[in-house]
Amino acid sequence: MFRVLLRWTLRAGLAMAALIAVLVLSVAFHLAITSARSQLSEVEWQNLRERLLRRASVETREPSPEPPPSEIELEAPELPTRLPIPEMDPALLDRQREAYEANSVKSVMELQPFRQTTSLEFTSEYASVRRVSLVNLNPVINSWYVLTVAWADGRTSAYHVVNNRPKSQDLTLENDNPDGLTIVDSLGKRSCDLWSEREPLPLASADQAAAPYLSLCDEEINLRLPVPGRRTTLEWATDFLRDNVWQGEQITTFVRQNLFQDAYLDTSVITRDPGALTDDPALPDGPGPARLDIRYQDVRIGQGELGLSVEDMSNEGVVAGRWNQARSQPGVYVSVVRPDLIDADIFAHHRDVVSQLDEVEREALVYLVAFDLSRFELGFAVGTEHPRVDWSERVLSSVRDGALPGPDGIGNIAPLVATGIVPRSLAERTVATFTGGFKRGHGAFRVSDLASRNYGSHYGFVENGAILSKLQPGLATLFGLDDGRVDMKTWAVEDDVLLQKMAFARQNGLPIIETDPETGGPVPGRQVSRWAAGNWSGSQDRKFRTVRAGTAIQDLDNRRFLIYAYFSSATPSAMARVFEAYGCRYAMLLDMNALEHTYMALYHASEKNLDVEHLVKGMEVLDKSVGDQILPRFLGFADNRDFFYVIRRANADDFAP
Repeated sequence: MFRVLLRWTLRAGLAMAALIAVLVLSVAFHLAITSARSQLSEVEWQNLRERLLRRASVETREPSPEPPPSEIELEAPELPTRLPIPEMDPALLDRQREAYEANSVKSVMELQPFRQTTSLEFTSEYASVRRVSLVNLNPVINSWYVLTVAWADGRTSAYHVVNNRPKSQDLTLENDNPDGLTIVDSLGKRSCDLWSEREPLPLASADQAAAPYLSLCDEEINLRLPVPGRRTTLEWATDFLRDNVWQGEQITTFVRQNLFQDAYLDTSVITRDPGALTDDPALPDGPGPARLDIRYQDVRIGQGELGLSVEDMSNEGVVAGRWNQARSQPGVYVSVVRPDLIDADIFAHHRDVVSQLDEVEREALVYLVAFDLSRFELGFAVGTEHPRVDWSERVLSSVRDGALPGPDGIGNIAPLVATGIVPRSLAERTVATFTGGFKRGHGAFRVSDLASRNYGSHYGFVENGAILSKLQPGLATLFGLDDGRVDMKTWAVEDDVLLQKMAFARQNGLPIIETDPETGGPVPGRQVSRWAAGNWSGSQDRKFRTVRAGTAIQDLDNRRFLIYAYFSSATPSAMARVFEAYGCRYAMLLDMNALEHTYMALYHASEKNLDVEHLVKGMEVLDKSVGDQILPRFLGFADNRDFFYVIRRANADDFAP
C-alpha cells in the first residue's frame, strides 16, 4: 500500500511540476526581454554611432579624381608593424604543454600552453606597487593579456587586458618604465601609465566602471570588466526549471514538444515567374545557387518573415534557391528556400543516414545569409554566462572525475573576463552578429563512443587565442586562424598543431555535412538521423521539429563563403538536405528552440542613421533602445550567450581564402 501511495505521489508531483513548467514557459514565451544592466550608456552608444556614420560616409563617398603626376615623389608615411615574436625557452614550453595536458585541477592560465610571462620587482619603499607580472596568453594572436599587480598595501589585483592593435604592437614590462606598461612597435616605444602616484590612478577607475570595457592609454588597450549579461525571460524560466525542479530537463523537453513545437514555423505560397527561367541563376561574384527540382526553377517564394532587404524582391517574394545581394552590405547575400523544392536526386541518396522529411518540415521556410570571406573576417566571443567550463549534466558518472571542477581541470575562467559583447576596438567594422552554440549543460555526449572518451567530449571553444575549453577530436568545429582564414572541419588529434595560430574556435556536436574519406566530396553526416548519438536535442521519438540554426562553408572557384541558415522548423535531416542543395562542403548545427538562440542581425551605417536589420522580423524584440536609436544585441549591450561577429576586412584586396 505504501509503495502504491508513493508511486501516485511521485506521479502527482511530476504532473504538478509539468503544469508549473507550462505556465512558466508560456508566460516567458510571451513576455518581452528583461532589462539589461550592462548596456552601453547613451553617450557611449552615440559616440560609437557617430564613428560608424563617419566610416560609412567615407566608404560611400565618390572617389576623388587622381591628382596630376608630380615631379617630386612624396614618400608614404611609415606605418607601424609588429616586431618579431621573441623565442621561448623550449624547456619552458614543454612544461607548459605538460600542465595543459595534465588531468588535474588547474587555472585557466595553465590551460594556455603558449603563454609568455614577464615580471618586475619594485624595491623602493615609496613605490605604490611591489611586483607586477604580465602574461601574453598567446603571442601569435597577441590579443589577450593578464596583468597582475601586487600593491604596496598588500592587495593583489588581476586585470584582463586587451591589446587593441594586436597585429602591429606588443605590450611588455620594462625596468625603465616603472609606472606601467610599455607599448612597442616598429616605430618605437610608448609608456602606458597605469599605477604611478599621479592622479587619477588609471587602474583605480576599473572599480567604478559600469561598462564591459574601460579604455586606457589613448585607446591602445582596454580592460575587460565583469558585468551581468542579459537573459530573456524564456531563458530564465528554462534555467529555473532545470536547476530547481525535479525532472526539470524532462519537463522542459515535454513542454517544448507539446506547447512550442512549430512555434516559429514559417511557410509561404509559391508563384510562377516565367522570366526566372531566362535569368542566369548564378549571381556574379556571389555564392552558388541551390539545386532545385526542374519543376520549381521558375518559382518565387513569398517574403514570409524575412527581415533583410534584398535587391531582387517583388510582391511575390524572391526566386527560390537563388542568392540576392543584400541592399545594405556589398558582399552579403540572402536566399530563401523550402526543402520540398530541392532536386529529387538529392533525396534519393544517403537514405541510410538521412531520415525522410515529413510534410511540415518539407514546406517550412529556410532563410540563408552568405558572407564573402574575401571581404569579411569572423570572430567569436563567449557570453557572460555561457558556455560554461564546468561539467555538463549529460556526462556519464563512469567518466566524470569528481576531483576536477570541469573536464579540463577548471571550473571558471577567472581572472579572464567574459563580456558578451563585440570587442570595442572592432565595433566600427562589425557588419553582422549571430548566436553561437549549445550551452555547456547540453554540450557533451551521453551515448556513443564520444560519451566514453575525453570525459564525455565536451564541446570546446577558443576566444582571441585563449583556450577556454579544449577542442575535442571527432567534433564539428568552426575556426579562424591568425591570418584571417576561416574554415570548418571535424577536429582530429593531429589538428592540435593549429592551436598556436588559432584566433577562435567553436565546436558544436557532429557535422551535418562532412567530407567523405573515400571520395573527398561532401556527404551528409553519418549521425544526422541518430538522435542520441548525434546529440541533436529533441524528443525521444526522434520526430521533434523545432527552429534551428546552422552554419556552413561553400567553396566556389577561388572564393569562399560562410553561410548562416535559419530553419523555421526542421530536424537535422532537413538541414542536411538544404546544405546539400547549396553545395556546401561542410556544415554544422549551432543552436535551436527559440529566436534568442537563432538570432542574426545585419548592421549598416548610412550617412544619417545606423540601421539594424534582422534575419527574421521577430528577432527585433531581442534588441533594446537608447532614446530613438536601436541598441542591438551583442553590439550595444552584454549578453549571456556566446556569439559570432562578422567584421569588414581591413586588407580585403590582399586576402586570398
